Amino acid sequence: MLCAIYRSPRRADTYLYMPHPADFTKIPEPLQKSFGQPIHVMTIALKADRKLARLSVEELTKHLNEAGFYLQMPPKEENLLATHKQQHQESAS
Repeated sequence: MLCAIYRSPRRADTYLYMPHPADFTKIPEPLQKSFGQPIHVMTIALKADRKLARLSVEELTKHLNEAGFYLQMPPKEENLLATHKQQHQESAS
């Protein structure tokens, strides 16, 4: 399977993976609006031995077959201030 990867012009580190050729009619309208006009990054062949950054080829293929796309969001950043406050409260107890 060939997979086309698109980045969002509106959201940093947000990517849309779709079977190639991409059928954007499968993308829900609210996602289309928030994602913006997709910018093609690359097209890759999904092979079992290929390494992907955040999920396996098997997981990606499952998403592509079931939903017709996969949305990769940036990893959630840790709130260091909240973590510090929580640790301080726990040590004070």
